[in-house]
Amino acid sequence: MEPSSADFSTILNRILDTAADNLRIAKILVQMGLDPSNVTYDALFNRLLEIVLANITLANMFALVGAIFFVATLLMQTMVPLRVANMTGCTFFVAFGALSGNVATFLLYLLLLPINAVRLRQMLNMVKKARIATEGDTSMEWLKPFMTERRYRRGDQLFKKDDAATEMFLTITGKFLVTEIGVELPPGRLMGELGFLTPNKRRTATVECIEDGQVLTITYDKLLEIYFQNPQFGYYFLVLTSQRLLENISRLEGIIAEGKVPRQTAASDDIA
Repeated sequence: MEPSSADFSTILNRILDTAADNLRIAKILVQMGLDPSNVTYDALFNRLLEIVLANITLANMFALVGAIFFVATLLMQTMVPLRVANMTGCTFFVAFGALSGNVATFLLYLLLLPINAVRLRQMLNMVKKARIATEGDTSMEWLKPFMTERRYRRGDQLFKKDDAATEMFLTITGKFLVTEIGVELPPGRLMGELGFLTPNKRRTATVECIEDGQVLTITYDKLLEIYFQNPQFGYYFLVLTSQRLLENISRLEGIIAEGKVPRQTAASDDIA
């Protein structure tokens, strides 16, 4: 065991000695073409200038511009300009690889270009969907493939007030009545979306079928799954439910103004 330890110690000492020798300032200056015994700022500047001028080629200029764009990506806080800058940097590095004959660099950044392009397209689509949602397009057509069909007959109750809320409904055909406030829900209306957001997940109203119809349902667990797969859905859903709340408030204010329901009932009439 002792000879092995001695051999390892000897090898380590040789490595450290070689590294120290290679990192000596004098040796580095010699490698740079300078005289270690006569180093001045002018000599150092002139030598560095010579090195820069000797390496000014079209390929290296492309590499320099590409590096600038990659550094810029580190300073950006939003994803869309970051992707654009990254794609621009990749383009310059592709040109560098082609002009310098560096196949590895050429192929690497050539493959990164379509990846960044796909991500950029996804980001732009997300921004477009968010903008559409804020402008009032709250169509739920895109959610239908994730929903399950269910049929109700006249007199059936979809849910009662204070029931546990586990799913959301979208009316397709028929008519449904919110019994507490006497409001009919035509086809194309959401029911139960607020229960997804409330802490206790309880229904705040009763809904029954007053005309045979069909609804689509989706569980809150499935909604969560869609949210984690598509984070933009969370923003979309928030805008949607906010609009529904404002519609409910406006409707209830109209009912109160007409004297159809007592004011104290209004606070608990949102359909969850």
